[in-house]
Amino acid sequence: MEQKKGYCFTAIVGQEDMKTALILNVINPGLGGVLIRGEKGTAKSTAVRALAELLPLREEVKGCRFGCDPADEAHLCDECRERLEKGEELETVYRPMRVIDLPVSATEDRVVGTLDMEYAIRTGRKKFEEGILARANRNILYVDEINLLDDHVVDVLLDSAAMGVNTVEREGVSYSHPAAFILAGTMNPEEGDLRPQLIDRFGLSVTVAGEHDVRRRVEVLRNRLKYENDPEGFAKEYEPKQQELRERILAAQKRLSRVVYSQEIMELIARICIQLEVDGHRADIMMLKTAMTLASYNGKTRVEKEEVMQAACLVLPHRMRRKPFEEAGFDLSLVEEMMN
Repeated sequence: MEQKKGYCFTAIVGQEDMKTALILNVINPGLGGVLIRGEKGTAKSTAVRALAELLPLREEVKGCRFGCDPADEAHLCDECRERLEKGEELETVYRPMRVIDLPVSATEDRVVGTLDMEYAIRTGRKKFEEGILARANRNILYVDEINLLDDHVVDVLLDSAAMGVNTVEREGVSYSHPAAFILAGTMNPEEGDLRPQLIDRFGLSVTVAGEHDVRRRVEVLRNRLKYENDPEGFAKEYEPKQQELRERILAAQKRLSRVVYSQEIMELIARICIQLEVDGHRADIMMLKTAMTLASYNGKTRVEKEEVMQAACLVLPHRMRRKPFEEAGFDLSLVEEMMN
């Protein structure tokens, strides 16, 4: 039975901040993921899954349970590295990027994987049963209602997202494997929030809401019905736009390493973070990385104030200090004043 075509990313009406934040994480996975906050029915999960379908097939080592990139020898798993050391040639296949779901009920062992200690004691060799993070390597890890996850599990996810490696330790025995994934977490603030320490570790954050413009709301309805009635025809209609965006993302990935920034841009970012009383230095670093990625996405090789402004809107709102029970807010006018 042929699998039904997924919804087209370019057919999603509005939600520009969310779409941009997801695209930026694909261009630069080092941004540390995106936290999407908003009410139900605002295309949060649709956007994540549609983005994975938009991207082209990528090469991976055939039979590798971590889906290693054969061109990236520095980040191969132990098993692929051992095969190379033995003189074996790594056979490859092309597969699509996948969305790996992490259920709210997931335990730490199910997420990070487990070590068979009895086997290790008996044979002196490590036997690792992979968890969700192993399947997430080089894919998108999607966590719906991330605010309902156990805080310790969220800590593990964010550590792996930042380091690109998952390490499991049991009774003096440890095992590490690549876990470089794009973390996309969604939540409805009405159901509770994440601890500030955890929110801060998400690279980007956006808030989404339903459309209130009649014309755009009708467009949402029309597109959805067209997709449900004829998924193949819908995909064919949007393929030119899909291909255009696909090529733009690939070009941005290649251009990113050539993007530069000035001392003036760094000082501007520092002044913004000081003026807005953002804690620590993570915001400064993330703003610069995001601005560089935006510049690459915009076809530039130099960061300008335009990218800093847009980066501030994605990096700072969830890092702003607020009092208990106070709604998260971000005054863009303060940033605009500093731009002049």
